[in-house]
Amino acid sequence: MNLRTLRVFVEVVRQGGFTQAAEVVSLTQSSVSKAVKALEVELGVPLLNRIGHKTELTAAGEITYRRALVLLTEKNHLLAEIEALRDLKGGTLRIGLPPVGCGDLFAKMFTEYRSRYPQVDIELIEHGGNRLRECLDAGAIDIAALLVSHDEAIAYQDVRNEPLVVVLQADHPLSQCHLLDFKDLQAEPFILFEEGFTLNQLILAACERRHISPRITARSGQIDFIVDLVTAGLGVAFLPRMLANKHKHSGISLVPLNEPQTDWRIALAWRAGAQLPPAAIAWLELAKTLALFKE
Repeated sequence: MNLRTLRVFVEVVRQGGFTQAAEVVSLTQSSVSKAVKALEVELGVPLLNRIGHKTELTAAGEITYRRALVLLTEKNHLLAEIEALRDLKGGTLRIGLPPVGCGDLFAKMFTEYRSRYPQVDIELIEHGGNRLRECLDAGAIDIAALLVSHDEAIAYQDVRNEPLVVVLQADHPLSQCHLLDFKDLQAEPFILFEEGFTLNQLILAACERRHISPRITARSGQIDFIVDLVTAGLGVAFLPRMLANKHKHSGISLVPLNEPQTDWRIALAWRAGAQLPPAAIAWLELAKTLALFKE
């Protein structure tokens, strides 16, 4: 049974005969008759009583007609919803962002996206990079802002590449240096982000390459608090240059970190090979249009 055959049958009933129905569905009268006959054979019951040039529904025909109307209406609703989705008159953008830097990078983009696609719902979750990756793998979100890694299961579109800087107390003995590496900092207590933040992994992996075991004195998920801890003399911290400059004040100094493979390279990520919904594709296209990526 297919919907085209059901539509032919419905038009025979609506138009009161095969000839009239043939004109509506743009088929020959013979093709209309064959379609109705095929439906009767498939259901195993007669659907129409043919009386001269007129037709009347049998009891089975009444049931079939009623159900066919429901199915054809659902088909029209389906096509209408898909068309609305294609035109972004509906749908949902499911996106995950990290707490670090997401406001600076994406706040204006959300405003522009809402302006362009006001009928698209936005489902936003905020987690550290590790948790966002889990959500992406589970299909709970379509796009996430993640640090780029060598992972063939994930596709990326670059957003920003920022070197890390060392955040030190303003009067720290190392604050006058032009560059610092982890050998210079091995005696300093580190203030890192909370567990689950992939920025920590960049820092700790670089320390391991240097055969350094840092002493971690505090962790936080809030940049403001991390900077406050540095100001109070609790240790040194590491921030992407863009964010460090935004939070710079007289109580701290910023020194570039001279370590390879520690750049904060954030990108919009999705599962490689996944068929992204139109709302997510529109987000990626908008990011290209706004030219977010900067080295």
